[in-house]
Amino acid sequence: MAFQLDDLYDLLDLEYIEHNIFRGRSVDIGSGNVFGGQALAQSLVAAQRTVKDTRVPHSMHGYFILPGDVDAPIVYEVDRLRDGKSFTTRRIVAIQHGRAIFNMAASFQVPEEGAEHQAEMPDVPGPDDLPRELELIRAVEDQIPEAVRSFYTRERPIEFRPVAPVDPFDPDPTPPTNHVWFRARGTLSDDRLTHQSLLAYASDYGLLSTALRPHGLSLVQPDLQVASLDHALWFHRPVRADEWLLYAMDSPSASGARGFVRGQIFSADGTLVASVAQEGLMRVWE
Repeated sequence: MAFQLDDLYDLLDLEYIEHNIFRGRSVDIGSGNVFGGQALAQSLVAAQRTVKDTRVPHSMHGYFILPGDVDAPIVYEVDRLRDGKSFTTRRIVAIQHGRAIFNMAASFQVPEEGAEHQAEMPDVPGPDDLPRELELIRAVEDQIPEAVRSFYTRERPIEFRPVAPVDPFDPDPTPPTNHVWFRARGTLSDDRLTHQSLLAYASDYGLLSTALRPHGLSLVQPDLQVASLDHALWFHRPVRADEWLLYAMDSPSASGARGFVRGQIFSADGTLVASVAQEGLMRVWE
């Protein structure tokens, strides 16, 4: 069954339980566990529902504590740490089976003007010149284990177009950089939180695989254990997730069975809209 944009909308529409408590469900994207981007996006939605609409999120810092159960609901508890004159701080804990699986701190700000500068967008081919990642996957679907083949080859709510794709079944060592265009597969409303939560969802995509590139490793290898450990996201400027965005990633370090990756997200006109940082487990079993 296809995973469409409306399904992602429903995923992010959390159920109100009581004051500061919300409940969400999950969709398995093929890993068998809750996708980290889903926990990030749902936590942001839960936090925003306790904050005035005049204050917008500018940073999120989360830790993945336990693998999430895709078959069980997730309860999000929001702690209203501070409501200042300009900034609001929230702490969010995602709970399943009585245990915390994810926690996050988020900060919101009243928009204001100030000094501005930004990094330049990398000079890479545009999305119109690149194939969809889904087409690349379907071209090798006979190599995907049958148990998860339908997950990887179905339509998705977000379209990805990698600039320099790597064969996951026969990866050659390459520099630790990765550039991917992405956008929602449909037109979104003008609601700011919708675009920011979809960006948060997509921001967990492709990071760890970037750290694996120089080692000739792939997420599909059976002797490799990978997991996101923490994730930080900063919103710099307004964004539309239904227009093409370039995710420019690089991994400056890997050590201690952990890979560190940085990301910058640009709109098609070169505006830097967000930055990302993540450390993840990349353990190779003997």
